[in-house]
Amino acid sequence: MTAVNTTGASDVLSQYQLKSQDAGKGSSELGRGEFMELMLAQLKNQNPLEPQDNGEFISQLAQFSSLEEIQNLSGTVEDVAGQFRSTQALQASAMVGKTVLAPSQIGILGAEGQVSGTIQVPASTGGLRLSVQGQNGELVRQIDMGSSQAGVTSFSWDGKDGNGNPLPPGPYRIVAEASYPDGPQQLSTMVSANVDSVSLGQGGSITLNLAGMGSIALSDVKQIN
Repeated sequence: MTAVNTTGASDVLSQYQLKSQDAGKGSSELGRGEFMELMLAQLKNQNPLEPQDNGEFISQLAQFSSLEEIQNLSGTVEDVAGQFRSTQALQASAMVGKTVLAPSQIGILGAEGQVSGTIQVPASTGGLRLSVQGQNGELVRQIDMGSSQAGVTSFSWDGKDGNGNPLPPGPYRIVAEASYPDGPQQLSTMVSANVDSVSLGQGGSITLNLAGMGSIALSDVKQIN
């Protein structure tokens, strides 16, 4: 009786593993081509006295179909991710030169001679006050804004001290306080700033580099003008 070769499938698997190791992949996972080659080797070298069960063969075909669908889906996801990153890069480049409203206590007094922004008022207050401090922490201007309802209140400083003298350009600290029955409370502020440049990081994260204020994540920006 002629001997039946039953080593074909093992040979295919061994050859693929060797190729993977030679390529430095360090993986024994089967790809679509190797999976099909393995199936054909099994069919070609099966024992005619004990042929492969139909149900087992159908199961292998289903596995091959699932593998092919997963690989096709992976390629589609990669294409979509690439298009998304390209769109983000275009959107990021379009923000250079724009003015954004970012959470900060530092306002940059520029050539326009004005610093503006908003104050987050947690509860109604009868006394809202804005203090402007110089680079050495000295008080250069104090603005009494009167009463304010809970919510977001806008502010604007004209770049002048208490005597009406223009102050030099540069960074100034903006401190907002509200009077409450249990004492004064410092409030959160957002300041307008110019976008000098934009950085696109790993994972598609966008960082805005603001003039004189450093970097800030795009997700922290509340308004773009």
